[in-house]
Amino acid sequence: MSHAHAHRGLEARRSGNRSRMLWALAINVALLAATIAGGILTGSLALLADAGHLLSDVGAIAIGLLAARLAGAAPTPSRTFGLQRSEVIAALVNGLVLVAVAVLVTVEAIDRMSDPPHVAGAGVLAIGAVGLVGNVAATWVLARGERSDINLEAVLRHSAADALGSIGVIVAGAVILASGWDLIDPIVSILIAVLIALGSWRLLKEPFDVLMEAAPPGLDARAIGEAMVADADVVEVHDLHVWTVTSGFPALSAHVVVRSGANRDVARARLEQLLTGRFEIDHTTLQMAEPVERDQLIQVEWTDSDRPRSEGSG
Repeated sequence: MSHAHAHRGLEARRSGNRSRMLWALAINVALLAATIAGGILTGSLALLADAGHLLSDVGAIAIGLLAARLAGAAPTPSRTFGLQRSEVIAALVNGLVLVAVAVLVTVEAIDRMSDPPHVAGAGVLAIGAVGLVGNVAATWVLARGERSDINLEAVLRHSAADALGSIGVIVAGAVILASGWDLIDPIVSILIAVLIALGSWRLLKEPFDVLMEAAPPGLDARAIGEAMVADADVVEVHDLHVWTVTSGFPALSAHVVVRSGANRDVARARLEQLLTGRFEIDHTTLQMAEPVERDQLIQVEWTDSDRPRSEGSG
């Protein structure tokens, strides 16, 4: 029942987050069109850098929506967890895209610093203000979703970096309008690229940890093992593994040795209740066993006729 409850919770979270991503997609498509047009008309690299990030946002949301749809697919005999890690892979792809965008913007900005072209400050300022309003709106919509979802978090970080980028564009436009210092445009572009790169760190680390089956953030496998061994009927816990199937879906498996004569079913039920109540782990697989005495083990003895012999032995 706890497993079914956890799956229903995941589906509810995905449904709500999909709706938020659709709203953010509509906002970003409109902003992308306006920013590309503004960048071409004003000659601003800062605006074009922001447009490049907006394009990655549109792609990020599309990938996120596709991953959320795939993650809800029913399990099959060959994929017993379904396609739930689609969300994790999507977050990793989005993190890599952010890094690529940051590198491309930095390279172009450095190239422009030696001979910065003239930029129409008023147009940059106006487009930057429109972009800021739209990016703040999209970020607000996404931030109200379930933040434990790394797929949604990837899209949100794209949008938040865009909002910061829009602030940079406004600053560049204001400086150019006030002083005519065109060099501010590539400088702001580099700052935007740094912000993009910093925002990608979590999107690279967390999916990598999930794919490498690291313990979920906030869960200490040693502390979990100690809590399980503290049960009156538990003698030993070994082969303890804690990992994440997808965001919000931690899982655990362990071999548990109980004292002789203990009711293993009752002990397992207590441990499952402990893991759910204290550590919020609903998906558990516990192999229960009693201590095995040496004289209960099957002894294999070789006879002279079947004992392995080395070559050349008599």
